[in-house]
Amino acid sequence: MTMKELNEKLSTISRVVVHPKYRTIGLGSKLVRETLQLVGTPYVEMPAVMAKYNPFAEKAGMRKIVEQPPPKEALAIAETLRLLGFNIKLLGSEKYVRNMLETLSSDDIAKIKEAFIKHSHTRFIKYFIYNMPFGNKHTYAEEMMKATLERLAYLIKICGFLMQTKVYLFWTKNM
Repeated sequence: MTMKELNEKLSTISRVVVHPKYRTIGLGSKLVRETLQLVGTPYVEMPAVMAKYNPFAEKAGMRKIVEQPPPKEALAIAETLRLLGFNIKLLGSEKYVRNMLETLSSDDIAKIKEAFIKHSHTRFIKYFIYNMPFGNKHTYAEEMMKATLERLAYLIKICGFLMQTKVYLFWTKNM
């Protein structure tokens, strides 16, 4: 199938946001259900983190296909951070991470950098080597060792996002 054919057959719901005042009344499900009936393609996909905790898309008629657990690289780095006193649930907060990094010794900072080098992931490598499609691990390691606390805090934030389990949902129009 060509990309053009794929685009003609598949739509993606990338985000559903409901104001906190109107949550818990089924509005998310209603929005998705009504949108599915209006979409101009026979298939709709939806990758979502919140679907693990709130099955609103399934209630709207979508089918959960798979849950994608966090990559092993992110889990290993998170364990290093946990051992250094980080609250893993707060890794998505750059401010929290930055404050934590400022309390650590240079040896502890080196342990974090070494963990990122040992457990490299494409998302981490691309942060330093954005002009190369797959990056270069040697250059990544060099850049990681030179990384400032700001850059390290941002990488830890990325690690926090990678720690989230993603759910992939799919819907097929009744023909």
